[in-house]
Amino acid sequence: MLRQDDPFKCTAAKLARFHLAEPVKFIRKNTVVLNPFSQTPVMKKDVEIADSVCAIDCSWERAHEVLKSRWLVSKGIARKLPAMLAANPTNYAKLGRLSSAEALAAALYILDEKKLAAEIMDKFKWGHTFLELNSNLLEDYANAETKEQIEQLEKEYFQQLA
Repeated sequence: MLRQDDPFKCTAAKLARFHLAEPVKFIRKNTVVLNPFSQTPVMKKDVEIADSVCAIDCSWERAHEVLKSRWLVSKGIARKLPAMLAANPTNYAKLGRLSSAEALAAALYILDEKKLAAEIMDKFKWGHTFLELNSNLLEDYANAETKEQIEQLEKEYFQQLA
């Protein structure tokens, strides 16, 4: 956690308090690192090459600077999340502006860890809204087998991405 946002609104800190996430100083090579600047989306088949998921908890205002930094590029397996709508109070219904908790839950759902994704979202009043708002998307992304299928789904759901 880089502590760039309001600590009372930090979803990653809340997950750590509930032992659903843990702060790390080093990213292992077999970790999916959620990075919106990656060219490759999270796909179910990533479970074959990774055993954990890492969300870099930083401010959206500084995301480009943080996520493009050299120490992240060489660590882990960089993956972006497919397009989804945020349900958190700060960015409600904004495309792709997910909180750390939403990002982790989405990645886990796609990686077939649906119970853990639901458990994470249960810690937030608005958590069920995220899963409901994106239920069809998450299911379709979880069933996609290729980058091209995910890109096609994004175009079908969000025509402005076409």
